[in-house]
Amino acid sequence: MATYPLPKFHFLVQWGGTRIGFSEVTGLDIQLEPIEYREGSSPQFSKIKMPGLQKFSNITLKRGTISDDKEFYTWMKTVKMNTIERRDLTISLLNENHEPVISWKVMNAFPIKVQASDLKADGNEVAIETIELAHEGLDIMN
Repeated sequence: MATYPLPKFHFLVQWGGTRIGFSEVTGLDIQLEPIEYREGSSPQFSKIKMPGLQKFSNITLKRGTISDDKEFYTWMKTVKMNTIERRDLTISLLNENHEPVISWKVMNAFPIKVQASDLKADGNEVAIETIELAHEGLDIMN
């Protein structure tokens, strides 16, 4: 039996809103910020590096614009003083049986940017709207 890499076009986003399909998801990465340190009496004339705090990119979700659905904007309007509605998301890469193979759990996400599609008189594409989410953590599950 041959083992092949998974295609990236079959995925599901569960995001605590109404069920909608997304055409693109980006920003599923985790970084460690290195800490550089050197003790004064070290015989090495260089710093050592240690793992520091984790850093997460913002997640961007794109979908086709639907005339009756303003959920991106409704979520963005939940801002009151310094609070906003936060949601946990699960993004899953699916196999041919529509079962999750790899999932990313996103914790405490909230919108920081909503962008409508560019408008173009001679265009022939679907109108795509975008939401950018900040979050507090990303956990990869198999």
